[in-house]
Parts: sequence; structure tokens; C-alpha cells
Amino acid sequence: MGRIIGFLYGLVAYLVFLGAFLYAIGFVTGLWVPKTIDSGPAASTVEAIVIDLLLMSLFAVQHSVMARPMFKRWWTQFVPASVERSTYVLLASLVLILLYSQWRPIPAVVWEITNPQIAMVVLAISFVGWLLVLVSTFIINHFELFGLQQVVINLSGKTAAEPQFKTPSLYKHLRHPIYLGFIIAFWAAPTMTA
Repeated sequence: MGRIIGFLYGLVAYLVFLGAFLYAIGFVTGLWVPKTIDSGPAASTVEAIVIDLLLMSLFAVQHSVMARPMFKRWWTQFVPASVERSTYVLLASLVLILLYSQWRPIPAVVWEITNPQIAMVVLAISFVGWLLVLVSTFIINHFELFGLQQVVINLSGKTAAEPQFKTPSLYKHLRHPIYLGFIIAFWAAPTMTA
């Protein structure tokens, strides 16, 4: 029964991640979602900077601390090792959802591309960045990275092997293709606000 619950938990964590990832695309590009990086409650610039920095810091701390081997050793005293990665993914996704909901826009325009054709090209480049992020996860094992492989292996009654560091494909040429994809996705913006 515990294995089935672990699998369902991992599946829910993955689905929450998938929703948060897809929402991130709309949040950053300003397309398809009700709340974007440029919408939300009005706040003073100082208030927006403080709130946004706190939200980004919360994500950075959660993302970094929970990824450390020492934290994982401590954490798996309370959470089964088979769902450790799923828990990490779930909490990171929930912090992102909090960030989306509480984000305060700073509407000052840094740049704006007014030519519609060039704006579409820049937006397409942003989508290439998002695609690079997704493809890069599959190159290094998407399902292991987001905890599904571990819960599937546990469901079958086996123990997942420790993840091994590897540098396949793009990783042989780029230090971190996922980060590069995010940089492209975030900065290739037809309209960039502060």
C-alpha cells in the first residue's frame, strides 16, 4: 500500500510541477494566463522590489538547501528516500506558485520592440529558450530529475540507484543548458519591464 501511495504522491508532485512549469511560460511571456509578471496588485516600487526579492529568495533557498546532500540525509529520516525527490519537486513548484500569485509588477519599461514582426521573432526566441529547458531535462533523464522514476522503481519493489553525474549531448558543450534556456526565455522579451 505504501508503494502505491508513494507512486501517487510522486505523480501528483510531477503534475503540480508540470502545471507550474507551463504557467511559468505564460507568466513570463504575458500569454494565456490570468496573472503575469506585468499584472497584479499595484505597489510602490520599493514594496514591489522587497516582495519580489523575498519571493525569489524563498525559491532560491528552498531550491538550493533541499538539493544539498547533507539536507537530503537529514530529510530522508522523515521522508522515504523513494519520495525525497518528489517532495523537493513539489515544494519547489508550490513556492513558484506562491511567487506567481504574490508577484508585484514594476511597470517601468526598460525596452519595448514596437515593430510587430521583430517582436514576434523575439517572442519566438523566448519560446526556443523554454524548449531548450525542456529538452535539456530529457537529455539528463527528465523522469529521474522530477522524481517519477524513483517512485516507479519503488512501486516495482526495487530501490533506485543513486543518480550519476553525466555530461551527455549538450552538456558536453554547455555548462548548464537548463540555465541557458531560462536566460534566453526570460531575456528575449519584446517588452521588458523593470
